Amino acid sequence: MEYLNAKAFAASIIYSLLGIVILVISFYLFNKLTPGTLRKEIMEEHNTALAILGAAFMLAVALIISAAIHG
Repeated sequence: MEYLNAKAFAASIIYSLLGIVILVISFYLFNKLTPGTLRKEIMEEHNTALAILGAAFMLAVALIISAAIHG
């Protein structure tokens, strides 16, 4: 039994990159659809609640993407 299957490894890399691209696009859309700028609110205004909301959003989208990829 081969421990490192090149085809499975390549598929994992491609799906990982695809998932990251989808996550970045969805976060960009989330940023555009919400009032204000998330970066300004989090970095300059120190809005912890908004930082937690952004992190929760990214985790939720990441879970959805991983479930869709792995089936």
